[in-house]
Amino acid sequence: MYKKITIFISIILFFLIVMVLFIKFDTSGAAEFTDNVLRPVFGNQAVIFVERIFYNASDKLTQFTYKPGDTNPFTEMGSENITGGKLNLTPLQVNPTLVIIKNEGVWFNKPLKIFPNTEVLAYTFVRPDATRPYAVVTLVQADMGKLYLGAVAGTKQPGGPVGNPGPGTIPDSIVKNGNLVAAFDGGFQYRDGQYGMIVGDKIYLPLKNNLGTLVGLNNGSLRIINYTGQDLGKNVSFIRQNCPILIENGNLSVIDPKNKALWGRTLTSDIYTWRSGVGITKEGNLIYAVGNNLTPTTLAYALKMGGAVDAIQLDINPFWVRFSIFDYQGSGNYSSTALMKGVYDGAKKFLGGYEKDFFFLYKK
Repeated sequence: MYKKITIFISIILFFLIVMVLFIKFDTSGAAEFTDNVLRPVFGNQAVIFVERIFYNASDKLTQFTYKPGDTNPFTEMGSENITGGKLNLTPLQVNPTLVIIKNEGVWFNKPLKIFPNTEVLAYTFVRPDATRPYAVVTLVQADMGKLYLGAVAGTKQPGGPVGNPGPGTIPDSIVKNGNLVAAFDGGFQYRDGQYGMIVGDKIYLPLKNNLGTLVGLNNGSLRIINYTGQDLGKNVSFIRQNCPILIENGNLSVIDPKNKALWGRTLTSDIYTWRSGVGITKEGNLIYAVGNNLTPTTLAYALKMGGAVDAIQLDINPFWVRFSIFDYQGSGNYSSTALMKGVYDGAKKFLGGYEKDFFFLYKK
C-alpha cells in the first residue's frame, strides 16, 4: 500500500514539474503535450486533477506576491471614440472594492480599415474578483448590426472522435472578399463534455439538454439560451453548446442553486485559469470576454459588468483562449494582431486549418 501511494505521489510530482516547465517556457508545447500525450496515457480526469493543483497553486502564489500597480493589460487603449456607431459606450460600473486603474471600464474604439468612419469594435477591461485584483478581463463589444458571426468546426474537435470532422478554416468566400474582421476560440473538446455543434445542415455533435447554447440565425442576429429541447426554428445558421449557461435573462445562472449540480459535472469549474466567454447585450450586440485567474463565476460577473444579459463560457486555459483581429492587405491576404498580451493570435490556424472549433466576425 505504501509503495502504491509513493508511486502515485511521484506521478503527480512528475506532472507538476512537467507542467511548470512547459507552461513557463513553452505554453504551446505544454498544451500539445498535455492533449496528445498525458491525456491519452493517464486519462482526462487524472490530468484535470493535476491541472487543478497546478493552476490553483499558481493562483495562490500570485495572491501572496501580487503588488498593486501594473495590472492594465494594454500598452495602448486604441483611439478616441467615434460618433455614429450603435455600440453602448457608457462607462462600466467597475468593482467598487478595488482601487480603479486608469481607463478601467472605459470603452475605446478598435480602429478597423474596413470600417474607416464607424465604431464597430470597442474594448475595455474590468476586474470582477475583489479578492484577486490581478485577475483582469478584457471585454470586446461588437456591433452586430454591421457584422455577422460565423462558426467553424475544427478538423478534429468537437466532432472528429465520432467521425464528423469539420473544415477547420474560415470560408474562402469570406476571406477572399476582404470582409474578415476577427476570429476567436470556440468550445471544449469532445472528451470534455461532448457538447453539441451544428453548422448549416451538418450535425457535428447532437444537442444536449440543460446547456448554454449560442444560436446564430440567418439574418445575423444571435441568441444565447438554456437549451431544453425547444424548437429553434428553421432559420438557424449555427448552434454551439458549451457548459451550463452563465447568465440567463440578466440573472447569474452560474450561482443559482439549481445549476450548481450542473456545474459540478464540469470538471474544470473550480480551477483558477484563463477563461473566455461570449454574451449578448440587450441591444443585440456581442460581448466577448477573456481573462486570467478566473472561475466560471467571476467570468460571469465580468460579462454581466460588460452588459451581457445572456452568456456562456467558451474555451479555457492559457493556450486555447485566442482572439485575432484581421487587417486586409489585398489579394485574399491579411495581417493580424492578438487582442491583448497573454491571448494568442490564432490567425495562422484560423486561416490555414485549426483542429478545434472557433467563431469569426465579418462585415455584412
